[in-house]
Amino acid sequence: MTALSSFVDLPLEEKRARGLLFTPAEIAQQPVTWKTTLRIFEEHQTQITAFLEAAGVRDAVGDRPTVLLVGAGTSDYVGQALEFLLREKWGCEVCPVASTDLLPNLEEYIVAGRRYLWISFSRSGDSPEGVAVLEQAIERYPSVSHLVVTCHAQARMAALCEGVERACVVVLDDVVNDRSLAMTSSFTNMIIMGHCLANAWSIAEYKPLLEQMVRAGDDLLYIAAQKAEEIAERKYARICFVGGGSLASVARESALKVLEMTAGQITTMSETVLGLRHGPMAALDKQTLFVTFVSGDRRRAQYARDLLREIGEKDVVAERIAVGPAASETEFSDYCEFYLPINADVDDTYRPVLDVMFGQLLGLYCSVEHQLHPDSPSADGVINRVVQKFRIY
Repeated sequence: MTALSSFVDLPLEEKRARGLLFTPAEIAQQPVTWKTTLRIFEEHQTQITAFLEAAGVRDAVGDRPTVLLVGAGTSDYVGQALEFLLREKWGCEVCPVASTDLLPNLEEYIVAGRRYLWISFSRSGDSPEGVAVLEQAIERYPSVSHLVVTCHAQARMAALCEGVERACVVVLDDVVNDRSLAMTSSFTNMIIMGHCLANAWSIAEYKPLLEQMVRAGDDLLYIAAQKAEEIAERKYARICFVGGGSLASVARESALKVLEMTAGQITTMSETVLGLRHGPMAALDKQTLFVTFVSGDRRRAQYARDLLREIGEKDVVAERIAVGPAASETEFSDYCEFYLPINADVDDTYRPVLDVMFGQLLGLYCSVEHQLHPDSPSADGVINRVVQKFRIY
């Protein structure tokens, strides 16, 4: 029995009564569902690679498209997690752009005469701004190519692409179309599909990496759930997450998960490793849990180590936790109260699906500790699983 399985294995009626019917299982299922997402890619590999080639991804470098990674909230962080990997593998200029910013400023993002490929990520495929900006782009900029990745087969964004020459839709397994308010397995599986897209022409080389991440994910869930449960009992007033590069997306998503699942009862913030000193450090206090996602790159990791040391010397937080490669545990143990090891020898660009599970579990256990229902923590309906409709201009 683990801290997480104790929730998953509760009687059905108790899970319903406590708002634990979906969230724990959706967090726990992640490693095994990554294999299914890879299989879905392989089943559609010929269609997807043909679409990407038509969009210009394999053209001469100067002729390749600018790739916009589009999403809102957690789906925006999917794009941020994939930015560096796609840039490296495709040799394209890649820019994450939140659909919440793209919709009111569409003209400012499009340069006449330039080739574009938009990859839109959306769990439901029904968010108002995601649907609206895709619809406007198809109508006003027909030369833009669109790839939609969603977890919902009946998504409005998928329907918009029907019959559109420069459009392709990839639908993930329905089991990762999270039913809880907070996105968890949908987040990591859309990233896994992004990994597959990045390695679209060399998927055999990606498979061993995925197998390693699946094993590491299973190990991490066990340790991270126990630690998250312990931390939640301390009832910290705020949590600060920091990370750099691809791991900056993990810091942002972890902050959002705790904020959502505690209905704002825990104040959260996220920053880059080097950005924290430029003002945001003023928000830290002795009621703050400080979480750092440590790079596997030696040079980058030294910045995180020095930040942890500085915060310790200044004595400005209650507890410091580092999440990073198992090989770095000895080096970092003097600069934090707890080091959570990632047992996978993979580049930072692949790590977000692993590291983020600690943030997800913190959100879950803090929600329970605050006597909320994790599946629907916003009892007064301030936030919803799918953003409510609003007027589109």
